[in-house]
Amino acid sequence: MPDTADQIPEIAQTWLREGRRVAIATVVETWGSAPRPVGSQLVISDAAAMMGSVSGGCVEGAVVEEALAALEDGVPRLLTYGVSDDDAFAVGLACGGTIRVLVEPVEGADGIDAGYLDRLVEARAAKRAVTSVICLSDWSRLMMDGSAGTPLGEAVRAAIASDRSGVVELDGEEWFIGVHNPPLRLMIVGGVHIAQTLAVMARLAGYDVAVIDPREAFASAERFPDTALLHDWPDVALEAAAPDARTAVVTLTHDPKLDDPAIRAALGSRVFYLGCLGSTRTHAKRVARLEEAGYDAQAVARIDAPVGADIGAKSPAEIAVSIMAEMTERLRRPDTRPGG
Repeated sequence: MPDTADQIPEIAQTWLREGRRVAIATVVETWGSAPRPVGSQLVISDAAAMMGSVSGGCVEGAVVEEALAALEDGVPRLLTYGVSDDDAFAVGLACGGTIRVLVEPVEGADGIDAGYLDRLVEARAAKRAVTSVICLSDWSRLMMDGSAGTPLGEAVRAAIASDRSGVVELDGEEWFIGVHNPPLRLMIVGGVHIAQTLAVMARLAGYDVAVIDPREAFASAERFPDTALLHDWPDVALEAAAPDARTAVVTLTHDPKLDDPAIRAALGSRVFYLGCLGSTRTHAKRVARLEEAGYDAQAVARIDAPVGADIGAKSPAEIAVSIMAEMTERLRRPDTRPGG
């Protein structure tokens, strides 16, 4: 099942090509206990069909009404919901907090140009890191990758690096920078039982998943449908994949001949998570091998082992849950990363 919440530009493009009129709502700022993060989007058709979310259901009804009005006059809206718990409850934001939502019609007097949307979808399909930038005073739009040597370019580069959309103020004007980074990646070494569940969970969480195992009977299409399968030796596969700071690597084979080359390759990269299956005793032996190979204590400390959050997991599915939990913590709370 695809995660449609992250496919709003693509859904909008499809609906346009089907002849529908479309508006896109985006959370541009939040305060307090807002239910959805900045950058969350909702697409609305002229028939009031919608996909995605800007508040987890709290204020979607009000946003849809504004979107339908925007489709009629072609003018974007910048809306604020919340302020206090009582006010928030009045519009359905029962959890409190405040959200600021930008509603943009596609086409129209000041709306998003359909060609601009096409270029954004093309960049996302090519897995290029780009941002959709809009001036909140005159609705002018730019698509930027952070290469421009300007104050706005610097802000875009910082937003891409932090993977955080948001509003910046430059020369008295507010600009919303919507980040469209490539998907996170998970490289699983070992086509074992745990990997079968972990691959599915990671895809649901928005990861591009690949399973690396030279043993084709393990990494087979029957065992891993809809999953990229790499049958090279793990270090060769990882070198070709060029893992970066948006990549996680998990080794699950228990076999040093397969796991160790993958671990060494991952330690030579900027992966945000390196988790390795095995008991405390198994990991101690692993550490000894790495130290003998010349890896220092700081490098070895980057490994999360035994893999996964300590939730008492027993079954393969429970272990997969624990891995996803720990992976998510390392991603969203960088200060928890070992050896950092």
